[in-house]
Parts: sequence; C-alpha cells; structure tokens
Amino acid sequence: MVKEFKKRACLEPIIPYVPGKPIEEVERELGITDVIKMASNENPLGPSPRVMEAIKAYLPKLSLYPDGNAYYLKQALAVHLGVTDKNIICGNGADELITFSGMAYLNPGDEIIMSHPTFSEYEFTARVMDAVPVRVPSIDFRHDLPAMLAAITDRTKIIYICNPNNPTGAMLSHAELAEFMKQVPSRILVVMDEAYYEYVTDPTYARSIEFLKEGYNVLIYRTFSKIYGLAGLRVGYGLASEEIITDINTVREPFNVNAVAQIAARAALEDKEHMLAVREANTQGRAYLAKEFERMGLYYVPSQSNFIFVEVGVDSKTLFQKLLQKGVIVRTGDIFGYPQFIRVSFGTEEQNRRFIRTLEETLKEMN
Repeated sequence: MVKEFKKRACLEPIIPYVPGKPIEEVERELGITDVIKMASNENPLGPSPRVMEAIKAYLPKLSLYPDGNAYYLKQALAVHLGVTDKNIICGNGADELITFSGMAYLNPGDEIIMSHPTFSEYEFTARVMDAVPVRVPSIDFRHDLPAMLAAITDRTKIIYICNPNNPTGAMLSHAELAEFMKQVPSRILVVMDEAYYEYVTDPTYARSIEFLKEGYNVLIYRTFSKIYGLAGLRVGYGLASEEIITDINTVREPFNVNAVAQIAARAALEDKEHMLAVREANTQGRAYLAKEFERMGLYYVPSQSNFIFVEVGVDSKTLFQKLLQKGVIVRTGDIFGYPQFIRVSFGTEEQNRRFIRTLEETLKEMN
C-alpha cells in the first residue's frame, strides 16, 4: 500500500535522538551484571533523602492533576534565585523549554545561531519549526563568540549558548558573555542553557541572572536532572523577563510538569548539604580523570561540568563496544562529529577508577 501522506519536508534532515543504553538493557543483552553507566551525565549519588521522603508522602494523591502553574515550585525558585515568580516558567525537563523557545519565536526561514559541537536539541527545535540552524565552529572546543556575532543576519531570531557546553564541558566567563551581550541586536533572543551550572567551580563563570536584571533579551534554562539527581522525573525551569515568560507560556501545554516532579524539586532545593556533597564528589572525580588522562597521554578538554570529552586515538564506536562488553557504558564522539573522542560522565570514586582501569586495558588491546 502506497502511503499518500508524508511528513513535513523540514523534518527530513532530523535524525531521531539515540539515548545512551540503559543498564538493564546491557545486562540483559550481554548476560552480565555490575554494569556502570557513564554516558548520560547522570548523578551517581542519586537524589537527596528528603526527596525520597517527599515523594513517599505524596503518593496517596496521585489521582489528582498536578498544579498546572507549579505555584509552590516557582515560589521556592524565586526565593532561591532572587527573582520573582513572574520571571520563571517550569517545564518537563529543560529540553521541553528549549522546544518552547522555538515554538514561540521561530517562523519558517528564520535562523538560529549555535556553536558546533553543542547540544543537538537547538538544531532539532529549529528544524521542527522549519527554521535554519547556523553552525559556528568552536575554537579549542569553546564557543567562538566573535564568529557567532559575525554570523548574525537579518533573519537571525535566536542565539543558543550552552554554558558549560555539552559535549565539551568548556565554559564561558562572565566578562566574555557581558561583552557579547552588548553587541547582540535587541531583536534577537539569547538562550543560555545552564543545565550544568551548579557543577562549575571557576569563579569567573557567567552570572547570567545579572543579564536578565539588566534588561537584556535572555532566556536562561536550568534543570533538576543533573546535580539534584531527578533525571527520571524530568523537571526544569526557565528564567526571563515577564514578557518573554508570557510568550513562552502561550505554547506550554497544561500540566506539563507532573506533581511528583514538582514535589521532588522543592525538596531537592531545600537540601543544600546534599547538593554540595554531590558537587564536591564531582569536583574530585573531575580532577582524578584529568590527572589519569595526563598520565596516559590522552588529550582532554578542561571541563567545568559533570563529564569530560577526551580524545582516545581510536575509533570511538569500536572502543564503545569493547568497553560495553566489560560492563562500562560511555558516549561515543562520532555523534558530535569527533569519531576519536568519547564523552565520559563522572561516577563514584570506585566507578571512576574502574573506568580508567578498563579504558587503559582496552586501549592497549586495540593498539
């Protein structure tokens, strides 16, 4: 039977997102146990115990719809961040909010500007809206801000900046972004994706909320999936002027953030000790892997995130399969345009040490 209908032509270039392999699938396929997943930038320490208790207490209310306005979560975020609740929108992870930015502002033929490599969701959003993604090559795996400014045309509508950048972990400073913002035309929205900002230890890191308070057209996205360990619940938030938040709300579906996610996010915010413990463990893991890569003679991108991008000198897909057979899951670099790189999330101390042992052993076998 001939299909008489076709998807929109603008969707043809889109390659469906391929998530990292879940632990259960690997163990089932290979018949092994004790698999460690260091591929998806997840929090190896898990959520706060307060989150667990809050979820348990809420379970009898699962028959009720969630608060469609996420009122209490927005109030907690407003206090936490020093903004008003009118500056906040909540979403089903930051990914949904990135999609909202395109739905609200992109017309067919409009252009977005993005670094390369960076998070694929920006290009996906543009293509879904029949807009044109403009890739600007990075320099030393960092956003080339002067080149991004030079790429602006009359059709530019949004500039996406991932800081720290995924997959490289590289960071932009406040001074760099402040100078950049001064030169961006006011008709353009600058989206700052800060999914990993809580992991940053460099004191020069951008203070993006200052840009919001100074009146720039910025939309800042953050998430509870990373340092707060709530990836399975999918809850993120955006920060912007009241006018931009109103625009984004026009495309937001009702009840987009489930009730358990809202409860868990509020509890996570309250447990600052757990968040700081996660950050400290991540900082130690970051230093350990960097030191070991130097010992092994492997080039890596200095990271301010919870992952590291490292050049392994062999085909990353082949290395991935060999590591997988030994129960270690990483992310191949070919999907980012770097076939001899892998991206590795920091795990627990034991997981990090096991990864290094397994990587060193496997590279010797391959060479």
